Amino acid sequence: MLPAVDRCGHPATAAQVLAALAGRHRDPRRRGHPERRSHHPHGDVRADVHLLRAVDLFRTHAATSQTQGRRAHERRRGVSEDELLVNYAFPLDNFQRAAIAELHAGHSVLVAAPTGSGKTVVAEHALAEALRCGERAFYTTPIKALSNQKFRDLCQRHGAERVGLLTGDNSINGDAPIVVMTTEVLRNMIYAKASALDDLRYVVLDEVHYLEDAYRGPVWEEVIVHLPKRVRLVCLSATVSNAPELAEWITAVRGPTTVIVEHTRPVELVNLYCAADRSSDRLHLIPTLLDGRPNPEGHRFDADNHKRRDTRGRSRRMFSAPSRVDVVDRLREERFLPVIYFIFSRAACDDAMRLCVDAGIRLTTADERTRIREIVDARTASLSESDLTVLGYDQWLLGLEQGIAAHHAGMVPPFKETVEHLFTEGLVKVVFATETLALGINMPARTVVIEKLTKFTGDTHEFLTSGQYTQFTGRAGRRGIDTVGQAVVLWSPFVTFQQVADLASSKSFVLRSSFRPTYNMTANLVRRYPRDEAHRMLNLSFAQFQTDGAVVRMELRLQRRQRELVELNDTLTSLGAPRAHVESLREAQQLARGDTNRSHSVEAMLSRLKPGDVIALAGERAVVLSVAYRRAGSVRVRLVDQDAGLITIGSTDIEEAPVVIATVELPMPFTPNNATFQRDVADQLRRLRARKVAAREPREQITRPRDNRGPHGKQFQILDQIERTEREIADITNRVRSQSESLAKRFDDILWLLSQWGYVNDWHLTDRGQQLVRIFHECDLLIAEALARGIFDGLDPASLAGLASCFTYEHRSPNPPNPPWFPSQVLRERVEQLTALADELNALEGARRIPPSRGVDPTFFALAHAWAAGNTLETVLDDEEVSGGDFVRNIRQLVDLLRQIGQASTEPATAESARRAADAIQRGVVLASSVVDASADKAPGNDPTQPAPAP
Repeated sequence: MLPAVDRCGHPATAAQVLAALAGRHRDPRRRGHPERRSHHPHGDVRADVHLLRAVDLFRTHAATSQTQGRRAHERRRGVSEDELLVNYAFPLDNFQRAAIAELHAGHSVLVAAPTGSGKTVVAEHALAEALRCGERAFYTTPIKALSNQKFRDLCQRHGAERVGLLTGDNSINGDAPIVVMTTEVLRNMIYAKASALDDLRYVVLDEVHYLEDAYRGPVWEEVIVHLPKRVRLVCLSATVSNAPELAEWITAVRGPTTVIVEHTRPVELVNLYCAADRSSDRLHLIPTLLDGRPNPEGHRFDADNHKRRDTRGRSRRMFSAPSRVDVVDRLREERFLPVIYFIFSRAACDDAMRLCVDAGIRLTTADERTRIREIVDARTASLSESDLTVLGYDQWLLGLEQGIAAHHAGMVPPFKETVEHLFTEGLVKVVFATETLALGINMPARTVVIEKLTKFTGDTHEFLTSGQYTQFTGRAGRRGIDTVGQAVVLWSPFVTFQQVADLASSKSFVLRSSFRPTYNMTANLVRRYPRDEAHRMLNLSFAQFQTDGAVVRMELRLQRRQRELVELNDTLTSLGAPRAHVESLREAQQLARGDTNRSHSVEAMLSRLKPGDVIALAGERAVVLSVAYRRAGSVRVRLVDQDAGLITIGSTDIEEAPVVIATVELPMPFTPNNATFQRDVADQLRRLRARKVAAREPREQITRPRDNRGPHGKQFQILDQIERTEREIADITNRVRSQSESLAKRFDDILWLLSQWGYVNDWHLTDRGQQLVRIFHECDLLIAEALARGIFDGLDPASLAGLASCFTYEHRSPNPPNPPWFPSQVLRERVEQLTALADELNALEGARRIPPSRGVDPTFFALAHAWAAGNTLETVLDDEEVSGGDFVRNIRQLVDLLRQIGQASTEPATAESARRAADAIQRGVVLASSVVDASADKAPGNDPTQPAPAP
């Protein structure tokens, strides 16, 4: 069908018609990445590219015609060369062409693909289409560093005059047709009904899988639900198992959305395992997987498998964790550099860099060292000599000149960005980094090393998830440069080789919503919608969508159990005895013989169960979460089924001792009361079932009568089954009710609290409520109430900065902080008022079972006050344990909050003091860390996923 109008809605030109005719005779498969050859079942798209149409819940499909089917088939073939709006230096892959074709069809797209596969090609095309149509496009990212990097990339592509940047730190050319921003900025625009949305054509949501982030995740859902429906979305995600579910939800709330899943990495990944041999001081480096299965050789490295006696007869392990210096040396010998070496400790990253330098490792030539110094001088020119000294410049530069660096949040942004630049140019060959480097920054390597698969969170050690492992290893292999990337995991006494292999082979990364109503969100819903509509908007969340899916499964299970109950009652009736009579007979028999032998046997077996054991129960498998011992000596076992339902059993609930039919590895940290933990265990159980683990017939252990002897054995058996089924029906019914009402109840509880404090009155915002809608912060209600009670009033800028820092800083070290310092008794009393206010709020939240808001933390007060008062960085950080990077990050967050206070305060003097405080702390290293240069150097030719220069 020839185009009557172009994609912008304008009449088609003759050239476009001719291009459409020519495109019919092109074979879109003629080009592709050499490592991606495969086929699609229909012959048009590869087998490893899944292009699925999500269900549109707002439309009926009865009228779907052959014409629609033909058009969908044509879209699957992808776009032709003439339809591309961006020139690329490489042939597009099929999944990229298919996604662009969906954009041409007027659909939103969700592209889920591995890191480095070229997802941004689809986003680039959407931006170019918006420019061509004279409309706007927003590119959102989860972190400021990624926003800054994307801003520089787009400026180079489209010109600085056509690209803007909006973050908490920068406002550059905000009226440009293309604007890069953090997702929170777009959310704030939507709630403010900004005119910038009027001519918006596309929104790119980069790293959309961030919606599962516990604190920031709800922002993504707010954007997707509340963004004007005419705006199309380009959602870019890591490979997640439930991408079709996410696209189905977006379709339900916004309209047609196509999910395109690409599983193949652009560069093949080889997983390796490395252990140090204590007997020979050599490193063993073996493949983790052989033909997709655990390498049998790997099990010999497990800590408990091989021990030997030393000369004193003590047992010693034969293997140990390799030293960082030895690993770097081995990687250099294997020609595996450059490498990103992940260590989940800032101090350990710095130590590793120093150890390598002290060991004499030099990875650079004289010319490279000269170039490194030139780049470092240019990148740090805005920092004073005294600031550089405080920040450890000399040691940092020494490592860079050897080709070795650290990268973590404790470093100031100019240092981190310099490391990224040098690594991308191939001048730095080894970077010891924390997990922050895996969060979106475009910095690929030939090899990735993960020192440990466990990470200390401050409370416990967490085992890496499949998604985190994929995110880390996604950095391995540079497209267009490497034919193979390596992911090396080091030996640890706390992790078995099987666990390493399972993680390396796992393809499951289920995206879970973290959506929950907040005080600011509730106030904005009251401001924008009628009551019923606000509740409907909550029900449009991905959280409710996923919950409803679970509820549907539970409802089906409930129906099955109810049918079973009817059949069981009919069976009991057919045996010729009323239920009450059978109950009395059973009770009499139990009293007569004590019924203790069976109970003791079952009790003993229950006590032997361990978390992770899989047993058969009520016709289905369940995983043991915990085993509890009561004072009376009885045992209660807590289990989770494949629908994430909780079950508690004791010896009186089952007929004979349960049999362990399998085991699963429980997630870390071990938090069995956490709903996310329970869902993850349920996911593992479903995968176990899919693998068809051999097991006893589940019904076997629960259908045997307690006593088959005597004339009433069969009746007792049926009665036991009836009682168990009734208990399960009651449990499922309660779970369905609680899950269906959880979001709405949370919203109503928050609304009640806001009414109690005078923010909402009969579904109308009061003056206080109008202040709250302008506060976007984790402590939104506390800050708004502090404004309303005048706690911020009458303070000079430095004092106001110190007081506001109580909301932005959170002490996370396991060591207690130093006692806070206050310059006056007045300020001490103000902090005490904030603390009392937080306690008051927590008490109200507890009464309504609302999760408690975070309290205030005055630890950073003295630093914020001193910096706002004009002290030097050396003076402020003297004898303080706060790193330069932490200081800058907290001050930048404080700048953002002070600006919000300045906008929200109805007291002119307070508003002015807040603005002056924000200006006073935006200086020196803080200001240098916020500056974004659109013309920043970029290593040529190192990023083949970027488009070629426009002709």
